[in-house]
Amino acid sequence: MFALFEEAGKFLAGRVLSEAESSMQIELDSGKRVKVKAANVLLKFDKPSPAELIADGQRLAQEIDLDLAWEFAPDTEFGFADLARDYFDAKSTLGQQAGALFRLFESPHYFRRMGKGQFKKAPADIVKAALLGIERKKQIAAQIEQWADEMARGQCPQPIADQIYKILFRPDKNGPEYKALVEAAKRSHKAPLDLLKDAGAITSPYQFHWKRFLFEHFPKGTGFPALTAPEIKDELPLAPVKAFSIDDSATTEIDDALSVQGLGSGTVIFGVHIAAPGLAIQPDSAVDKVARDRFSTVYMPGWKLTMLPDDVVQAYTLIEGRDCPAVSIYLTMDEATLEITARETRLERVSIVANLRHDKLDNVITDATLTGAAPADYAFADDLAFAYRLAKDLKAKREVVRGKPENFNRPDYNFRLDNAAEREPDGSEQVSIGIRQRGAALDLIVAEAMILANSSWGALLAESGVPGIYRSQASLAPGIKVRMGTRPAPHAGMGVSQYTWATSPLRRYVDLVNQWQIIACARHGRTAALVAPFKPKDAQLFSIISGFDAAYSAYNGFQSGIERYWTLRYVQQQGITELTAAVLKDGLVRADELPLVFRALGCENLPRNSHVKVRITGLDELTLDVHATLVERLDAEAAPAADTEAESEEDEEPSGVLTLAIDLNAEEGADGAQAPASTPAAAS
Repeated sequence: MFALFEEAGKFLAGRVLSEAESSMQIELDSGKRVKVKAANVLLKFDKPSPAELIADGQRLAQEIDLDLAWEFAPDTEFGFADLARDYFDAKSTLGQQAGALFRLFESPHYFRRMGKGQFKKAPADIVKAALLGIERKKQIAAQIEQWADEMARGQCPQPIADQIYKILFRPDKNGPEYKALVEAAKRSHKAPLDLLKDAGAITSPYQFHWKRFLFEHFPKGTGFPALTAPEIKDELPLAPVKAFSIDDSATTEIDDALSVQGLGSGTVIFGVHIAAPGLAIQPDSAVDKVARDRFSTVYMPGWKLTMLPDDVVQAYTLIEGRDCPAVSIYLTMDEATLEITARETRLERVSIVANLRHDKLDNVITDATLTGAAPADYAFADDLAFAYRLAKDLKAKREVVRGKPENFNRPDYNFRLDNAAEREPDGSEQVSIGIRQRGAALDLIVAEAMILANSSWGALLAESGVPGIYRSQASLAPGIKVRMGTRPAPHAGMGVSQYTWATSPLRRYVDLVNQWQIIACARHGRTAALVAPFKPKDAQLFSIISGFDAAYSAYNGFQSGIERYWTLRYVQQQGITELTAAVLKDGLVRADELPLVFRALGCENLPRNSHVKVRITGLDELTLDVHATLVERLDAEAAPAADTEAESEEDEEPSGVLTLAIDLNAEEGADGAQAPASTPAAAS
C-alpha cells in the first residue's frame, strides 16, 4: 500500500511499511524512511506507483481552470476529492484527486486551507483583489526584465537614472529599480558603478560624489529659507582696543580677532574677541532652527555650504572697518613672565581694524621677524611679536601637561580651484595644491589663542555651575578618542584641564550653544545657572551633541573624500606617473608631497617608514582608488618612527573607497587646533 502525504508544504508519496493509530512509517522512492503523522496522510492507494501518481496529479493540476473551479466549489467547507468529482467526473481517478489537491493547495487567493485536505473558497472581493495583485506583480516582473535588459545593453532607463543614489546607498531591496540593477549587473558581469557608468547614468565622477553627499545629507536642497538677521538689542560699550583677525583669504565667516594692550608697561592685557551671534539669535528661533538643522559649515575645495545664510553671517562677522559686537575674554598677565593673573569676559563692541590673511602673510610674518632676527616691516608687528611669544609659552606649558611635545611633522595642504570660489565646481576645474607647514608662526598664534579662550571659558562655565558642551580625552594612549559631553574633563591631547568649542559660533553649532551659556555667565555671574538657556542635565544638550557628532563626522568624511578626488585630478592634470612615499603598514604608503594614502603592490612586507618610489598604474575617480606598484626602495633601512600620538586615521585603509549598499547576491524580497585643510586656517 502507498500513501500521499504533506510535509512542510510539500506533497510526497511512498510505500507504507507500518501503520499505527496516529502515525505511519513510509519509505520514499529514494529509500529514505520517514515517520508521518496520520493527520498528514491525504490518500492511500495500491496503484499507480507513488511517482506516477504525483506526476499525473501535477499534470492535471495545471489543466484546472481556477475561475471555473471557484464557480463549481460549494460555499461551505469541502474536500479536494469533492472538487475533483465536481470538476472532472463523479468517479474521479486518484490522479484527478491529486491534481485537485495540488491545485487547491497552490491557490490560496482562491481557496483557503481549512485543515486536512479541506478548503473553503475565498469571497469574490478577496479573489478580485488577489488577482489584481498577481497581475501587478507580473507587470513589475516584466518591467524589471525590460530595465535589466536595457542596462545590460548599455542603456539606462530614466527611472533608474533618477534614483541611482538611493539604489546604491539607501536602497529599497524590494523595489523594482534595485532588483533590475542587481539583475543587470549579474547578466553583464559588471560592478554596479561600472554598469551605470557604461549606461550613461554617471557622466561626471565629481557630480556623482557631490550629489551623493547632497542626497544623504541635504535631501531638501542646500538653499536657505528667507531669513532676516536678528538685531542685537543690547547697548554694548565700545572696547578700548584695536583688534585684528588672522584668516585665509577665502574666509567669510570671521569668528575671531585678537588685541594686545599695555606693551612696555609691565602688564599686558591679551584679548580674544569672538563674533557674537548669540546676542541676537535666540534658541528655537527661525535662524537657530536653520543652524541646528545643519550643525556646521561644510568645507570643500573651491566651495562651501555655510551653516547660516550669508546675509546672517555678514551681520555678525568680524569684518575690518566696523565696530563689531563680540564676546571677549581679556587675560591680564605679567609682560616678562607671561603669568596670567586675571581673566574677564565682556560683552562689547570691538573695533576691527584689519583682517590679516595667512596666504598673503605666511612668508612675511615668520619666526625670524617675530623674534627680532629679521626686520618686521608690517602692521601690528609689536602685537604679533608678543602674541607669538605668548603662543610659544602656552604651547610649552601644555606640552608639559601632555607629557610629550606636539609634533607637526605633516603639512597642511591647501586646494585652489580656478573657479576662485565664485561658482560651484563641476569637476573640470584646474586644481593646484599648496603646502603650509603646521605650526607656522601665524597658525601658532591663532591656535594657542583659541585654545586659551576655549579652556578659559570651559573653566568659567564650570565655576558658574552652567552646563556646556565639552571635548575631552582621557589619555594619549592608542585608541582613546576625543569625546563630547556636558561636564568638564581633562583633554589629554590638548594638555588642558577642560576644553570647549566656543570660538567659531558662525560655523559650528556647538560653539553657538556654548556662547549662549557664556553670555549668561557674563551677564549674571553666580546666578547664571538660573537663567542660562540650557540647565544641568538638559536633554536638549545631549540631543545636540549626538546630532552634531553625526553631522560633523559626515561632513569631515565628505571633505576628505572630495579632497582625495581633487588630488587624483591633480595627479592626472600634472601627468604624474611616479611618487615618492613613506610606508605605513599592510602595503599602505603616504605620498611625500601630496595628501594621498594608498596601497602599492610590493610594499606589503617593507618595514614602517621605509622610503620608496612607486609607479601610478591607474586611478579611479569614482571609487577614488589608486593603483600603484613599487619601483624601488630609496633607503637602505627604515628611518626610526616619529613620535606620534597614535596611529592616525590616515594610516588606515583610504576612506575614499566607496562602499555600496547594493548586494549582487540579494534574495528576492586627536582634537587638533587646526582647521581642516580647505577650511579657513583659524584654529579652534
